[in-house]
Amino acid sequence: MTRITLTTGSVDEFFARSRERARKLDRGERIPAEVRVVFEDPADLLQVLSTERIRLLQAIRPRPVPVSQLSAALDRDRQAVMRDVRLLESFGLLKTLDAPNPGHGRRRIVAPLAARYQLVANI
Repeated sequence: MTRITLTTGSVDEFFARSRERARKLDRGERIPAEVRVVFEDPADLLQVLSTERIRLLQAIRPRPVPVSQLSAALDRDRQAVMRDVRLLESFGLLKTLDAPNPGHGRRRIVAPLAARYQLVANI
């Protein structure tokens, strides 16, 4: 699975990282696949990664889970879980897919994009 890092940083740090990656590519070095979500303000990072959203990521880490089971396991309203799933998916932290639900139409399955999520905050 892909490595996912959530961190804080500036635009200058972003461009420095990008230049370093370009240099590695020019030298023919292999760059491991990763997703890096960078927030300029640590408060924004903490807002996205609320306690409930962290619990959600932990709940899906072992295996993909249908939203209905996820909301029951987290003891939360299904719509609240779905809002959090959409937000986390928009940041590239998880994925969803529709699957047949025998006798009941379709169901939404929530799956992790990484076995581990790394959180780095520089204040």
